[in-house]
Amino acid sequence: VQLQASGGGLVQAGDSLRLSCTASGRTLGLHALAWFRQAPGKEREFVAAITRKYGSTKYADSVKGRFIISRDNAKNTVDLQMNSLNSEDTAIYSCAADRNGPVISTSRSQYHYWGKGTQVTVSS
Repeated sequence: VQLQASGGGLVQAGDSLRLSCTASGRTLGLHALAWFRQAPGKEREFVAAITRKYGSTKYADSVKGRFIISRDNAKNTVDLQMNSLNSEDTAIYSCAADRNGPVISTSRSQYHYWGKGTQVTVSS
């Protein structure tokens, strides 16, 4: 499975940005698609995830109510709509895929496939 993220950029605090991740290869059987982020000097952290079959979602507390994750199984894409961005959202955002299930994991180690990240910079 290959994952390709896009949509990052430089925005101002309070702005919105939409990231997209396209999966290719053996996508059948994937359980969940997720977004993680890594800020400078910090560990990679879970942001949001969605299951392919039922569209169940999970969010990190820091983004709940501001970010929305969605998927389009026909296109093999997962999007992250980010609203009310602030400087703490500045990070490299990466998409990941998990084959296991049944729960949505927030742990990096549970995700088998990773794409290259896209930089999101929020200026205050």
